[in-house]
Amino acid sequence: MLGFFIVSLLIIAVIYFSNSIIENNAEGKLFNYTENTPKNKVGLLLGTVKYLFDGRINLYYQFRLDAAVELYKAGKIDFILVSGDNGSKGYDEPTDFKNDLIEAGIPENKIYLDYAGFRTLDSVVRVKEVFGQPSITIISQKFHNERALYLAQHFEIEAIGFNAKGVSGKKALKIQLREYLARVKVFVDILLGVDPKFLGEPIEIV
Repeated sequence: MLGFFIVSLLIIAVIYFSNSIIENNAEGKLFNYTENTPKNKVGLLLGTVKYLFDGRINLYYQFRLDAAVELYKAGKIDFILVSGDNGSKGYDEPTDFKNDLIEAGIPENKIYLDYAGFRTLDSVVRVKEVFGQPSITIISQKFHNERALYLAQHFEIEAIGFNAKGVSGKKALKIQLREYLARVKVFVDILLGVDPKFLGEPIEIV
């Protein structure tokens, strides 16, 4: 029982400190309104699945899409780089976003796709190493932006986050709980020197 208690305390401590470090790092780098958001050439739109299992639109997807459109139309970014998972046939996060961005009025030539954004780490590293951007605006929900901003700092990328509208309900609670574990994994990946699954030839955003 004593051993179980000690292990439980250690796990709680690791989760607590991982969360605190990532939240503190994001202070002053997160923006909710376009009016006070600094301009960057590129907005990094982090991917997610468009539809839920029951066929409804994923609100995380919809709100990220809305945030990217708002940011572009306010003149706070010149290009949108959609980074998401296209790891299997029939599953293509970047193209879903691209089609909806065009429908929302974003010119096609202002949209770039990163099909190898399998994880947040991959998306953040590739925006610098493949797409050549040392400074970016990350577009996702606040909790996701906080984690991405910590990774950006670690990989020496100047980044801010534009917060898409949050989601509430049971699904949101599950995602928030998973986020605590994802934040611990950030530090595990850094300690182990984990690299993106793919890099590849440079792609110029012009």
